[in-house]
Amino acid sequence: THSGKINLQLVNAQQARRILDRLVGYKLSPLLWRKLSRKWLSAGRVQSVSVRLIVEREREIEKFGKEEYWVISSQFAVRSLQKELIAQLISKDGVKYETSQTIQLFDGSYTYTKTSIPDKATVDQIIKDVAQPFTVSAVDKKETKRSPAPPYTTSAMQIDAGRKLGYSSKRIMQLAQNLYEEGLITYHRTDSVNLSTKFLGATKAYIEKTFGGEYSQYRTYATKSKLAQEAHEAIRPTDIRTQIPELRTQNNLTEQHFKLYELIWKRAVASQMKEAIFDATTIQITSNNGYLFQAQGSVIKFDGYLKVTGRDQETIELPSVAVGDTINLVKSNPIQKFTQPPPRYSEASLIKALEEDGIGRPSTYAPTISTIVERGYVEKETREDGRKGRNFVPTELGILVNDFLVRHFPNVVDLRFTATMEEELDDIAEGKREWQPVVAEFYKPFVEKLNHVLEKVETIETPVVSTGQKCPECKAGDEIIKEGRFGKFLACSRFPECKYTKNLVEKLGIKCPDCKEGDVVIKKTRTGRIFYGCSRYPDCKYASWIKPQIGQSSNST
Repeated sequence: THSGKINLQLVNAQQARRILDRLVGYKLSPLLWRKLSRKWLSAGRVQSVSVRLIVEREREIEKFGKEEYWVISSQFAVRSLQKELIAQLISKDGVKYETSQTIQLFDGSYTYTKTSIPDKATVDQIIKDVAQPFTVSAVDKKETKRSPAPPYTTSAMQIDAGRKLGYSSKRIMQLAQNLYEEGLITYHRTDSVNLSTKFLGATKAYIEKTFGGEYSQYRTYATKSKLAQEAHEAIRPTDIRTQIPELRTQNNLTEQHFKLYELIWKRAVASQMKEAIFDATTIQITSNNGYLFQAQGSVIKFDGYLKVTGRDQETIELPSVAVGDTINLVKSNPIQKFTQPPPRYSEASLIKALEEDGIGRPSTYAPTISTIVERGYVEKETREDGRKGRNFVPTELGILVNDFLVRHFPNVVDLRFTATMEEELDDIAEGKREWQPVVAEFYKPFVEKLNHVLEKVETIETPVVSTGQKCPECKAGDEIIKEGRFGKFLACSRFPECKYTKNLVEKLGIKCPDCKEGDVVIKKTRTGRIFYGCSRYPDCKYASWIKPQIGQSSNST
């Protein structure tokens, strides 16, 4: 063995990080308990910024004004080939219909497009005005290349697996932990994109033997993050020869393990393959009176790394035409659209935002997201069919906590301040700064503000909502609706003298489709997924994932 000296700069950086995290968590959490009258609340250096991102995005969505616009997609007949060509209206007399607008968000900016065709009347006028014949005015062909992505880091794996497999970041890390413990993948907490020379050699041999020498391409990747701690390799299979059919013989692995392993395997192999080559074609069609239509297509010339990862889009092959060809308009199809607000954060996009802003460490993202969900600050949006979507919406409690912190501790939930703190911790790791002054610089003004809020700021009492009924146990107090860690419930106004509590049942105002006697009520599974059941359970077993409508027949599951 080759023993080395302990790097005290790294030790000091980690020590400073732990102290700052505990200062924020241990000091702010009790303050929230006192000032917001809820004993389960918590704050944190990364979790509070995460909640703010979700709250601010929801407000940006509410503020966004949707606008109607139309696009015109037309079918043209290519007589010589007896084929049709689909092209979209682009401009009139050189003036483009499509415009883009950019709005500033709390985190970055958002660009959306629309056309200057505002309504159906304008569409009808354009279609009426467009005149035959049409001439092919341009045919532009060019070769484009697309390179493979680097092998997975922790955050890249969480983002990609979240999008492709739909698993939570917590579940992805659990699956990766199991795969690591089984010796199937390298360590899964890393922000390095490096691969060992032994693995690169084995991968090169595998690619050449399986796909041919023309598919192999030795590649190295540079880590983009300034804060990367590259103590490990990228996440990769320990043996490139181990594939899914072999894994299926292991009883302690599930289908979810196989899917994640397959993503890791494909990403690592693809990273050492040639780029994919496409032939991209753009055809422009012009009318006699100045209308310009455009069609775009691409054909894969060489699949390269797509041989392993698969194609993420269909090939659009356009008919062969030449400049000067005359073609006829067969049909115009107007399509009504509306401008879309910036999207809500999913787990994947939230992790991506935190990473890009330089906030937190890859290993902290999964527990941070679990915490803000468990605290009831955010929840997954509910779709029209009653199922939970992938995107986050803030709860009333999340908005309350966020606004309290923004008002009184703006630095703690400020993106730039938090990122700067990460940079200072990085400076400590590089020996550019001492850790004590960095902590002191934060601590002194933080404690002063903390004491001011404790002494001067009024407690925000939870408004008491009465059901209008007397407590069924003591008969003296009122039955009120209270909010706890796991949601709303019924209690007695005389608590703690009277300990009465009862689950709060939310009714839809619809009779049970099965028994016709009970009411349809909203229920939740242990994982928080909403379903609909009968208030007479267990006498009536009606249950449905889909929200029933008035007059709907039984849809029990």
